[in-house]
Amino acid sequence: MNFKPLLAIVKRELRSVTRERTIMIAIGIQLFIASFSSVILVGLLSFYDPNTIAQNSQARIQAGIVGDQESPLLDYLRAGNVRPIYFDDPERADAALDQGLIDTVLYVPPEDTAEIAHMQLFLPEAETQSTIVMMLLRKPLEQYENYLRRARGIEVRFTDLAGKPSTSYEFLYATIVPILMFFPGFVAGSMVADSVASELEHDTLDTLWSAPISLAEIFGAKILAAMVLALIQIGLWLVLLHFNQIDVQNTVNVLFLAGVVAGLNAVAAAVITTFLKDRERAQFIYSLTIVLVAGGSALIGRSPITLLTQLATNDYYASGVDVALYGGLLLLAAAAYLLFAKQLLGTKI
Repeated sequence: MNFKPLLAIVKRELRSVTRERTIMIAIGIQLFIASFSSVILVGLLSFYDPNTIAQNSQARIQAGIVGDQESPLLDYLRAGNVRPIYFDDPERADAALDQGLIDTVLYVPPEDTAEIAHMQLFLPEAETQSTIVMMLLRKPLEQYENYLRRARGIEVRFTDLAGKPSTSYEFLYATIVPILMFFPGFVAGSMVADSVASELEHDTLDTLWSAPISLAEIFGAKILAAMVLALIQIGLWLVLLHFNQIDVQNTVNVLFLAGVVAGLNAVAAAVITTFLKDRERAQFIYSLTIVLVAGGSALIGRSPITLLTQLATNDYYASGVDVALYGGLLLLAAAAYLLFAKQLLGTKI
């Protein structure tokens, strides 16, 4: 095999990507998500589970305190991004809350007034603001309740669990990481569909055939160029995730699996476009196929999405053997396509 024409086509395909506005926009969106993944994670989690706001954000509120200004609760509030402001008159505190000068009002009774501590909490009328206030007050109030229980000799108390909440962990590794790792593969398929369709619609295959290279090598170079672009993106996204303090385990296997999926997408796009010979129809059918396959893969015990999540979290039951199986599938699919590309094209060489 003469590799010089093959590499020339790969270089040409990579250079042509910069002229494809849609592909560049898609890459830019991925870059934005990877660069600010920790910030985006907090925003999305606020819709997915409001209880994660307090654990993931640096929001601060001001709480009006009426009653015992020496209470340990004030120390817990300060440690929980809540600034306590003391009011000696409840009416003044209510007026400040109505005017938006503070975010909430807490009545803190003296510790020695009764066996049971009765507290009062006044929230703003805005539902969204009230939710944030409640999320930020939850931990300080639990800590204060533990303090009161210890003071009264009660052993039952809230337990602080180390690490991020499970919701953040699940959402990050089951949604954000797979999106970033697999979306370059979708772009790779779109790139191949555009490239093959352009050759067929503008009848430029004849020019390529004039070089000492076969039809299989031409289409193989296009798939290879798409995989190279996808692997560059995936590697960059892994670096940006690391800078966002998002730890992805088994990076080599993750990179390889995402690259294999990109290759499978590229082969699927090449098959569809070679058969249809029309850019718009090929892109539509390709996108629809990817959506259906991605949804249907949920029925498979070890789908690419599940496997990537397991690899990224260092699951004991996920290994490079599982990734190698998908690599073998890619080799079979690519070999079958390149072998029958001439028949799909319906053209005699």
